Amino acid sequence: MVCVLVLCLPVLASAQDKATPQIQRTAHFSEILTGDAPHDVADLRSMESQIQQTTKKAMNATVGVIVGPAQGSGVIVTEDGLILTAGHVIGEPGRDVTVILNDGRRVKGVTLGMDRSIDSGAIQITTPGKYAHLNVRATANLREGEWVLVMGHAGGIVKDRRPALRIGRVLASSQDVIATDATLVGGDSGGPLLDIQGNVIGINSRIGNRITANLHVPASQYLENIDRLKKSEVWGRLGGTQPYLGVRCEPDRQDVVVTRVTPDSPAALAGIQEGDQILRFNSRAISSFDDLKLMVNQYSPGDRVKVRIRRGSGDVITLEVELADRRKLDTN
Repeated sequence: MVCVLVLCLPVLASAQDKATPQIQRTAHFSEILTGDAPHDVADLRSMESQIQQTTKKAMNATVGVIVGPAQGSGVIVTEDGLILTAGHVIGEPGRDVTVILNDGRRVKGVTLGMDRSIDSGAIQITTPGKYAHLNVRATANLREGEWVLVMGHAGGIVKDRRPALRIGRVLASSQDVIATDATLVGGDSGGPLLDIQGNVIGINSRIGNRITANLHVPASQYLENIDRLKKSEVWGRLGGTQPYLGVRCEPDRQDVVVTRVTPDSPAALAGIQEGDQILRFNSRAISSFDDLKLMVNQYSPGDRVKVRIRRGSGDVITLEVELADRRKLDTN
């Protein structure tokens, strides 16, 4: 029955432009929304009608994005044009973006922040206007087996071709990733993962080892970090690296006082000294040595961070530190 639905979608999506279909909900419809399979033709038609309406909303809010030589997808989630996408689509903050709307218009945008660990990112449309957008749903209650839809510019942006829609189910869900069997191909990165009612529950991130197991960034990660993304903050560790600062502090003290600075480490090169109290790490207050280690691990080797310290004399100063890769130091 699922195959029938997928094959019908292009025709239905075209027909719905003329009139919004009325959903005839069956008694079993609420269970279908949470993942049950249709029991009969009436159930199938209810599900089909729901997907028609969701498709129309999703197409209006799903966009193509061009950042430098790269292309990808995104979804608008606010009227003023905030776009959620994948971190690897934007690359870094402050880059010019060409955003291609569903009606073919091109507007300007700029890349915002990103979390490299989980591959979240954001773009702000800078051309003034009111834009069609979708709601974002927290994903803590997402169920395995729940029906989902993915949308994106599969294969790359093609003039006069709308983003492709595919259907699937949730295979697994955690705080950092959602796995589904909805097919993804190149160009889908940054496009929305939707529940069957059209709420954004994730962003397409990575194609899995099997075509029936693909990965998405959970929407909750965007909701929890939306202010950091809007401030163009970059955090998160690149895979296969081990960020390194080069200080030790007493773990049981409430104030984070440096007890040892490793010679030639990033901390030593920046001028951090034994006896310094570390107050902030890139604007984040530090309240324990564990807190400091956690913050260091949210960045990558080569990142330049500002460390605010209080000297033994009482002077408060800010030093800039370039983090190193611990693994490379160990092999030297």
